[in-house]
Amino acid sequence: MTERPAAGKSPATAFSPIDGEPQLRWWRHLRIVPAHELGAGRRAVLVALFAWLPIALWASATGHLAGADGAEPLLQHYGVHVRFLVAIALFILAEPALHRACVAVSHRFVASGAVTAELLPRFEAVNRSMTRLAGASLPWAVALGAAVAWTLVDAPARDDDAMSWAVDAGGSIGFGGVWAAYVARPIFVALLLGWLWRVALVAAWLWRVGGLGLLLVPSHPDRTGGIAFVGRLPGAFALVSFALAAVLASRWAHEAMHHGASLASYRLPAAAFALAWTAILMLPLLALARPLRRARRAGGVAYADLVGQQARLVHRRWIERQPVDDAALEPAGIGALADAAPLYEAVKRMRAVPVGKSALASVIVPMAIPFVLLALVQMPLRDLAAKVFKVLV
Repeated sequence: MTERPAAGKSPATAFSPIDGEPQLRWWRHLRIVPAHELGAGRRAVLVALFAWLPIALWASATGHLAGADGAEPLLQHYGVHVRFLVAIALFILAEPALHRACVAVSHRFVASGAVTAELLPRFEAVNRSMTRLAGASLPWAVALGAAVAWTLVDAPARDDDAMSWAVDAGGSIGFGGVWAAYVARPIFVALLLGWLWRVALVAAWLWRVGGLGLLLVPSHPDRTGGIAFVGRLPGAFALVSFALAAVLASRWAHEAMHHGASLASYRLPAAAFALAWTAILMLPLLALARPLRRARRAGGVAYADLVGQQARLVHRRWIERQPVDDAALEPAGIGALADAAPLYEAVKRMRAVPVGKSALASVIVPMAIPFVLLALVQMPLRDLAAKVFKVLV
């Protein structure tokens, strides 16, 4: 019989894709972040201001903040502020949520009994291995190199509307535009690539955990073998989802408000982004599809045999009136069959992947907020309320 770990026992080394990352070690080495803390708040403020403040100061000093020499004012380019101030800050502020979620899920694997006492040493070894991989410097060096390379390939152009706020009377891009293109933008892209790396890390972690031979319960009422708690992982990326949608919405808001663009033209790109990003965040959960399918397949056979055995015994005792001496029908009566049948139905309803409504909502809702606000650009709140009232009454 498989032994379950003692109640309350947690893995000695829980997996975290955040704690121990190279850039966090640098912050701690500089004494800006205390040891054993994430310091996300102070890091978010410092990095976001480093990226955005020189742009704002230059624009203010040269008259580009409110408009000068016929150039569009920086204040009208909402995407610049959202990308380099808001999104960069949110990328960093989102780190504690992912750290807490992964640590909590690590503990729940053990507390739920999915990781048995026999599996615990191997589970902890997987956690240690994945934590070491999360602390590797090479992926972040590649992310930064890719961000810089993309900036050099896609250099800013004077006739690009996104840089119109930075063009001076002589037709050249000023310091603020250069800083935005060659400093702030690589920071944004590197942080975004870093989050894609973290998604891949979580997916690889769950894939390895799923291969340990978890003790799943096919008839568990959560419909995922007792590991529905992994569904909280996509919600740990909520701030990242909101930030990315806000970057898109802010750029489109500028084009709609100041260039007469129709928001209807952005429906397809918005839908494509939402579908792609949702699929990316579901990848870690899909890594558990293999053990879940195996448990459902084996459970379907086992519970079908159990129900069949009990049905035959009930038929023999109550229809054929033959004596039956089997513990499967204790206490006397047909209650055992009635109890077993719902278990079989529960196995049939078991999900092949641990993706439920709450997991999807935790991704879709944060993305929807900026797009709803964008819709209000061309449909003021008063008009929207009037239409809703008209429908209701």
